[in-house]
Amino acid sequence: MDFKNSDTIVGPRAEDTLPDTATTAVKIVIVGGFGVGKTTMVGSVSEIRPLTTEETMTQAGIGVDDNYGSETKTATTVAMDFGRISITDELVLYLFGTPGQERFWFLWNGLFEGALGAVVLVDTRRLEVSFDVMGRLEERGVPFVVAINDFPDAPRYPMDELRTALDLPPDVPMIKCDARRRASSRDVLMTLTRYLHSLTMSPA
Repeated sequence: MDFKNSDTIVGPRAEDTLPDTATTAVKIVIVGGFGVGKTTMVGSVSEIRPLTTEETMTQAGIGVDDNYGSETKTATTVAMDFGRISITDELVLYLFGTPGQERFWFLWNGLFEGALGAVVLVDTRRLEVSFDVMGRLEERGVPFVVAINDFPDAPRYPMDELRTALDLPPDVPMIKCDARRRASSRDVLMTLTRYLHSLTMSPA
C-alpha cells in the first residue's frame, strides 16, 4: 500500500494555507510496523500535498528489515510523513507518520513529542509487531486507537478475537479501515478525536 508522489514541493499552494477559521491544531502520530500503510494513510487523507521521506530500498536491508507481507514494496519511510486535515472549521489535525523499520525507531521519541494522540495501524499478517508499538505509546502516555488495515490477502478475524490477541483494553477503540481510501482514513481520525474528547470528559 504505497502512496507515491514524485512532485517537488516548491512552496505553499493556495489550498495549503491554514483556514482562517482554525482555532485548534492537534498533533497526531500514525504508527505501526514496516509496510502497514502509514504513508498511504497520510497521503490518502491529507488535504495538502503530503511530505514524505521515502527512499528506495536497497540490498543493505536484506536480513535486517522484516518485509513479510510487503515483499513487493520498493521504497520505505526513513524519517517521517507529514500531512494535514481539517476535522471541522475550527479543528485541524497535523499528521506525522513514523518510519516502520525497527532500525529507525529511535526517531519515534521526537515524533511523539507534543502528540495528543496516535493511530496504531495493524496488519493481521504481523500482529506481533503491534505489541512493541503500543508499548512505546503506553510508556509515553500517548492515548491511541487501533486501526486494522484491510489488506486484500490478509487473514480476517472477528474484531473481538483481534482485541483479545492484541491484549487491548475494552475502552481503547478499534476500527477496520482501508488506508487507501480517504473516507475510511478520515473515519479512523474521527474515532481518535472522539476518543480523546471522551478522555477529557472522564473524571480523574
